[in-house]
Amino acid sequence: MSPPPTTAQRISDIPRQRAGLAPDDTAVVEDGRTVSYAQLWANVEAARAYLQDQGVATGDRVLVVAENCLAVITLLFALSELGAWPVVVNARLSEREVDEIHAHCRPRLALFTHGASPDALRHGVRYRALESVLPGLGPLMAGALDTASPREPEAVAREVAALLYTSGTTGQPKGVMVTHRGLLHYARVTVASRRLRPHDCAYALMPMSHVFGLATVLLSTFQAGASLYLCARFSAADVVAALRAGEISILQGVPTLFSRILAHLRAQGPGAQGPGAQPWGRLRYLYTGGGPLDLTLKREVEALFGLPLHHGYGMTEYAGSLFVTRMEQPRADCSAGQIVEGAELRVVGADGQPVPAGTPGELWVRGPGVMRGYYHAPELTAAALRPDGWLNTGDIGRLDEDGALFIVGRTKDLIIRSGFNVYPIEVESVLNAHPSIRVSAVVGMPGQDGDEEVVAFVEVAEGQAFDVPAVQAYLKERLSPYKRPQRILRVATIPRTASGKLLKLQLRGMLAEPR
Repeated sequence: MSPPPTTAQRISDIPRQRAGLAPDDTAVVEDGRTVSYAQLWANVEAARAYLQDQGVATGDRVLVVAENCLAVITLLFALSELGAWPVVVNARLSEREVDEIHAHCRPRLALFTHGASPDALRHGVRYRALESVLPGLGPLMAGALDTASPREPEAVAREVAALLYTSGTTGQPKGVMVTHRGLLHYARVTVASRRLRPHDCAYALMPMSHVFGLATVLLSTFQAGASLYLCARFSAADVVAALRAGEISILQGVPTLFSRILAHLRAQGPGAQGPGAQPWGRLRYLYTGGGPLDLTLKREVEALFGLPLHHGYGMTEYAGSLFVTRMEQPRADCSAGQIVEGAELRVVGADGQPVPAGTPGELWVRGPGVMRGYYHAPELTAAALRPDGWLNTGDIGRLDEDGALFIVGRTKDLIIRSGFNVYPIEVESVLNAHPSIRVSAVVGMPGQDGDEEVVAFVEVAEGQAFDVPAVQAYLKERLSPYKRPQRILRVATIPRTASGKLLKLQLRGMLAEPR
């Protein structure tokens, strides 16, 4: 059966339509339990009734502190039906981070999926939430209702589908008002670009608090009438077992997910690797996003699975990916592919004018996925959105002759060394190719005479020695002098967000601490 015709106006229309067209088809597989689209929609209606009984209505925000589980998906669609905004927060965030988001969005109700997440339980206890078994949702903790929480005007409330928080480069949370229009458009684009069909089953590890998990994984999969293999936490052994059992056909995640699968299989010995040793069931599509792709990792993943590793570029502020590599034209490089349907791109210099073809510049985008703005942050919104609809992404990239996009770095991550531009992503890609380095992060720090110092943090691969002179000699053959790190520092773990994004602000803070 092909995907239903698009008459959706809000994200909850997707599962409603599928429940009507194919009620018995599988929507979610979670911990061995199978939930049909009809069962999912019955849960959504029961959850909507519960929320209404609690006083939740159009224009409210509801904080959901959770890890991936069926209750999160149910709440997303139930709140969509009410015109209220889900504010899904990864339960593994710190107490400070959760509290800052709570204070900023002022939710009418806070819910905690403690049955699927010990961290959600921890936060729920802090907020003195009470445990209940709720219709359509199962065991959940609910905080006290904030009757003083102001409601958004109905017109705005009906336009926005969710409030997704991102820390950005400042470390302060920013609430991105993601629209129904943008998410629905991207779901349709993704179904076409990945050729998703109802018989597909997508691995769903990416948090629903992140646009990758919400748009690329959840909504796009349901738009196709396919199913989710839902996971709260990553286990390489479980993923490999599910792949070999033929349970997963679409494997998507951040680059770290793939590197951990490789590490797990290496630890199992040579016989555990490659389709020659064990077929990969019905796996047919691999995709990574949410961070830069290293060429070495790409080649290793493709050799392991015997499939192209597709890549893309997107952001929360655009409700999904802007560029994706094409299935019919897999690439040998680490390009983010071609622009998706409906999106426009400008590559501009510091003056806001287009730069010559092939020259790195700041990326401005326009299209149906552009956010409505940052919640209660008019200055940040004005800095990002132009009156004519262009969004300044803050990323630096260049277009190849065939229109393929190569991300060079973040505007605020750019390092000026000896008068030259140093793009951290280039240095990181060279470092990551060294056999002793699992992953690296490069930052700039103020040096002498107003110059900047290039500093690299590295995680050492398991079983490898950390030989700084050897790494420096390796870099000397591959990078110009001004690009080479003046310091290479070993750390046990490079700090990341729940979605795998490197937290360079924390790394800069480590350098600023007295030693």
